Amino acid sequence: MTEDKTILEIKNLKKNFGKFSALKDITFNVHRGEIFGFIGPNGAGKSTTIRVLLGILKKSSGDVTIFGNDVWKDTVEIHKRLSYVPGDVFLWPNLTGGEIIDLFLKMNNNKHSSRTDELIKKFDLDVTKKARTYSKGNRQKVALIAALSTDAELYIFDEPTSGLDPIMEEVFQQEVIDLKNSGKSILLSSHILSEVERMCDRIGIIREGKIIETGTLDEMRHLTRSQIIVSTKKDLSEISSNSYVHDLSKLDEKLRFTVDSDHLDEAMNYLASKDILTLQCTPPTLEDLFLRYYKDNAKEVVKHE
Repeated sequence: MTEDKTILEIKNLKKNFGKFSALKDITFNVHRGEIFGFIGPNGAGKSTTIRVLLGILKKSSGDVTIFGNDVWKDTVEIHKRLSYVPGDVFLWPNLTGGEIIDLFLKMNNNKHSSRTDELIKKFDLDVTKKARTYSKGNRQKVALIAALSTDAELYIFDEPTSGLDPIMEEVFQQEVIDLKNSGKSILLSSHILSEVERMCDRIGIIREGKIIETGTLDEMRHLTRSQIIVSTKKDLSEISSNSYVHDLSKLDEKLRFTVDSDHLDEAMNYLASKDILTLQCTPPTLEDLFLRYYKDNAKEVVKHE
């Protein structure tokens, strides 16, 4: 990957608040034309990382650049080329939604365009109402419409669909995919794992201020297990003796179990020798992977108590 394709780069980022270490050693990057999913439980450090990227918080140590520029020293220049939506938007209560959208655009040297009108229609927002009457979801729509109206190079979304209904989530997801297809770069922090799984090219998982895994979902699948539901002509009573079989249970007349991905061929060869009648193999999802890390963390907490 050549340097000009790296839009955002974080190397060994640390952020301390007094004696508390919020970010311990964060390293990842975002390339041109990709959607990078940034996920982790609440309090893991996602928003703190994003605030450092935006120049709101000063890093304690490490290197953080966007477009090759230092995020603290060159904040103004960087912000001319990026668009940002936080997870909870606070608006001027006595302005209408339309007035606020136009104000957001003007603050970033943009104008209300046909693209803005298209997004207002897609997100089904009544722009004539005062912001004080808006629900959380409608406040998010205002910020999303303004951000997506902007022709930026990098879009940073921090829990952007918080408060949106499933239909509006779908609208947002398609808009982000369109941005990627037009060569834009997106950093997406989201708690909706299906959203991340559907859209993201690569994923970074953060826990307790540390990046614990990065890569494509396919690269991460080896870290968890596929689920198999099977019925065979021949007896499977001895299947539990295979070391690669986990979580074995009976489902009607079928057997259900999980298999480590690097033993999947071995499992399939064994089942084929038993004359397969029906077979369903489900690859691990992002949620499976995320829950594995979450459970591992819970076990560690118990050990230390």
